[in-house]
Amino acid sequence: MQCHYCDREAAYAAERGGVTVGLCESHFRDRVEELAESEGLEALREQVDVTQADRES
Repeated sequence: MQCHYCDREAAYAAERGGVTVGLCESHFRDRVEELAESEGLEALREQVDVTQADRES
């Protein structure tokens, strides 16, 4: 699978509603940075429990 944005091989693929989109490493990082800078990440955190539980040894 190719990256959605360029000709490189996709390192990551996401599927939603039957549509799969691939992203190369560089474009994946770009999209994560954009998400981190937007309100979208905070909305995602509210929907998903992203806290790390303490593990007992």
